[in-house]
Amino acid sequence: MSHTLLTLIQKVTNASSVNQLCGHYMDAAGELFGSQHWGIYIHGQAGQQSTIYLKGLPDSFIDYYSKVGAALDKVMEYVVSHHAPAHEQIIFTEAAWKQSELYQIGCGKIYDHEHIMTGPIVGEGRLIGTVQFARTSGNPAYNTQELWQLSAICAHISAKLALLRSQHELFLPKQEISLTARELQIATLVAEGLTNAEIAAELWISQNTVKQTLKRIFRKLDVSARAEMVARLQFRK
Repeated sequence: MSHTLLTLIQKVTNASSVNQLCGHYMDAAGELFGSQHWGIYIHGQAGQQSTIYLKGLPDSFIDYYSKVGAALDKVMEYVVSHHAPAHEQIIFTEAAWKQSELYQIGCGKIYDHEHIMTGPIVGEGRLIGTVQFARTSGNPAYNTQELWQLSAICAHISAKLALLRSQHELFLPKQEISLTARELQIATLVAEGLTNAEIAAELWISQNTVKQTLKRIFRKLDVSARAEMVARLQFRK
């Protein structure tokens, strides 16, 4: 299927939930920007976990980036400072990028991120999330036109997310229960009525991973069924 900028913007605008917004984005963004790896990260509101979707990368990348990569990511630093999209060529020369700590320690060497591009999701005057892209070895760098397209998409995602957050919120029980970002994602999709197979397809993970994650959630919440889990996690519109 061929994805265009206007088609993606329309789907983002018509999304009825944060997960649907992310799903539309993930379905189209990789092809639109000719990327082998891409994702979206949205900070959780008070009492909530973050929303994370990745394509082409293992979940272990999340731990790597939070523990190592984030502190070295000059492209992300630019995005945070300017609230504008950026790729590595805005910060580095080609040679300097290849010698940078981020490229040498993991992003380039381990995960084959030959070229990277990041865009901001903003709300209430601050960064509340990002979208990320990477191209593997043998692919060209991102260009200025792609930055302009990403800027347009980020503006629409930011506006739609603000509207969705004002209409639909997820509240955890009053007692503190620590769910990971992936656990909370899966719990949210269960509450929306998705089956294990549908959740696996939505998040690009196996059905067994969904099943095992639900078992962990059940233990944390001291419940034995999906309906009980949803009841314990206080959803409201």
